[in-house]
Amino acid sequence: MNHIKQYAYGHKPLSFDFQQTIERFFVEEVPLYAFTQNGNYLILKIKKTDMSTSKLTTVLAKATELSERDIGYAGLKDKNATTIQYISIPKQAEKLLNKNLTTERVEILERTYNKAPIKIGHLKGNRFSILLHRINPSDAKFFNTTAKMMQTKGIPNYYGYQRFGEDSKSYLQGKEIAHSGKRLKGSREKLLVAAYQSHLFNKWLGMRVKLSNTITSHPPAVAAKKLQYPEALIKALVKQPQFFKLFLGDVTMPYPHGKTGFVKDMLLSAKMFETKKLSPTGLLCGANAIRAKSDAYHLEEPFDDTELTSLRGDRRFAWIWPQDVKTVYDKEKKVLKVDFYLPKGAYATTFLEEIGKFPLK
Repeated sequence: MNHIKQYAYGHKPLSFDFQQTIERFFVEEVPLYAFTQNGNYLILKIKKTDMSTSKLTTVLAKATELSERDIGYAGLKDKNATTIQYISIPKQAEKLLNKNLTTERVEILERTYNKAPIKIGHLKGNRFSILLHRINPSDAKFFNTTAKMMQTKGIPNYYGYQRFGEDSKSYLQGKEIAHSGKRLKGSREKLLVAAYQSHLFNKWLGMRVKLSNTITSHPPAVAAKKLQYPEALIKALVKQPQFFKLFLGDVTMPYPHGKTGFVKDMLLSAKMFETKKLSPTGLLCGANAIRAKSDAYHLEEPFDDTELTSLRGDRRFAWIWPQDVKTVYDKEKKVLKVDFYLPKGAYATTFLEEIGKFPLK
């Protein structure tokens, strides 16, 4: 397996020290919609440190005497971070919560009510604040200008290393489970198969980034020879104004959400892509997944596993745009504080790796 990540940008690597810890990594959820302020569900805005979301649901279930199934959350947040996320519980459990929730690592910041519980995916995105240590002034300056340029041009939406377990190989177990044809047992098996799904997506995305790099960095005749594509196709791809090239049959979605469509006119779609109106998507293979068509299908097929049917298939944005990027540099301490927003499902570490050009794990 090729572990070398395909980066979209060609600058030289930077040098900084990244550690995902509760003192250096902060993340706050941005809810999908405003809560109704009344209803049968209590909505808690919770700040937690050194605790995973699954551990949090266990703690809340114990305090409220509810089943863990009754505790709603929009996304899983890491243990090694200070995180703010929204949780829903049935309103009648509020008294028990007040009486029994005692842990120091969980702080309730706000309470409101809502007519419906929070479900997985019910979030717009996340705001991050990350401290990078041992970064020199010139790299800190370059980091800032590069991150701001990426706000305009976007980045590939790879899954972060966190998705693939401690040894980065959990997808291999996932592949084995997916191919066994058995129904998935429990959340651990689901996570392993999802890691395999994510691995295939990352491999496809890396191939498409490499392809786009070849097209943008060579004359058409050279690129055509390297890729063994007709030169006329290369010339049509070169006309697209953006870095990540679209092919006929690519599956796109309005950005940041909407219904899927297919690329029928490459230049027309490319212009919408360049203005952030739509973005191409990659396949998360599984039951009922929408597959690409035409040329894009041939690029996708090597990374598709039709034996993976135990999980639902989906599409994931291949290209995203960070927002609200701000950096503050402390010259004495050589620490750079980086604030930014990413849409749901995107990894902060992927953004940092695209700027730093080295694996953070």
